[in-house]
Amino acid sequence: MSDHILIEKSGGVLTLTMNRPDKKNALTRAMYQALGDAIDQAEFDKDVRCVLIQANGDMFTAGNDISDFAAVNAGESSANEARRGGNPLLAALARAKTPLIAAVNGRAVGVGTTMLLHCDLVYVAENALLTTPFVNLALVPEAASSITLPSRIGHARAFAMFVLGEAVDAKKAVDWGIANEVVPLDQLRARARAAAEAVAARPPAAVVITKALMRDETGLAQRMDEEGAHFAAQLKSAEAKEAFAAFAEKRVPDFSKVS
Repeated sequence: MSDHILIEKSGGVLTLTMNRPDKKNALTRAMYQALGDAIDQAEFDKDVRCVLIQANGDMFTAGNDISDFAAVNAGESSANEARRGGNPLLAALARAKTPLIAAVNGRAVGVGTTMLLHCDLVYVAENALLTTPFVNLALVPEAASSITLPSRIGHARAFAMFVLGEAVDAKKAVDWGIANEVVPLDQLRARARAAAEAVAARPPAAVVITKALMRDETGLAQRMDEEGAHFAAQLKSAEAKEAFAAFAEKRVPDFSKVS
């Protein structure tokens, strides 16, 4: 369990709140573990019929803590941790049967956006901004987003998000089918909670079966494995070393001399 993930259960809803606002809710290994464990355990709790994911502070999440990536590149941590089997959250998202709902405030970076593609309902505040800047860091998509994002918004839009790092605001997220509704920030949690309670009130078996029929769990897991192998390799690459150094030094990376 991580102090940076708050867990509350009531009314058939398990609420998971990312609570590291001083670091923009950047996800650590412990946070991934806590989120993944909670989603997995919800499958066996008859009192949980829906999982609601939200965040404290002014940002949903800044994504993976860059210092963790840099540590892998420097040989201080295992690249295998980047693979699906080493990330409890990604694995849990792939096999989740309980409905997942997200309430997104502020920026959702990297996995902060790709996790939304596994949620069944997504509500975004007016200030939400979604980005997947993997290539900017010399990395590749994860969480099976290399198939879920293009299937949701089309190849050209997904390529622009992945490769050019183009941001998607709240209105566009709804127009493109990533989110259900734009909500004023001060009403976001109440709207997402109402939706979660509405889902929890439905016949649970019918809901679980409906979700399962709409997803290819095996295909998602297989793509996560494939992405994970590439992700782990890129984490150790010279390209990534330059990207992480440029990030730390607040400069534009120069990949022209990277072999």
